[in-house]
Amino acid sequence: MLTISENAAEVIKLVLIGGDDTTETSEASGLRIAPAGDGLQASVATEPQADDQVIEESGVRVFLEAQVAEVLGDKTLDAERDDNGELALAIRD
Repeated sequence: MLTISENAAEVIKLVLIGGDDTTETSEASGLRIAPAGDGLQASVATEPQADDQVIEESGVRVFLEAQVAEVLGDKTLDAERDDNGELALAIRD
């Protein structure tokens, strides 16, 4: 199962509470990771979809689309600063 680092949990909390005003977030909300083109896309979701794997760790919820859950099963979701100093989520072995 995907592990969520403390750094990633903090970034996810910021995303969930700091999203735009048109997205309602609740305690059931989480970050959903799904396939997008040749990569993955993360977005705020108010609830998981029917086939999503739900991971609750460090006070956050992450919803993994079924195919993504298989690929990321033994990985860690982490956060780091990119070349511009912005926080970004990253997948680690």
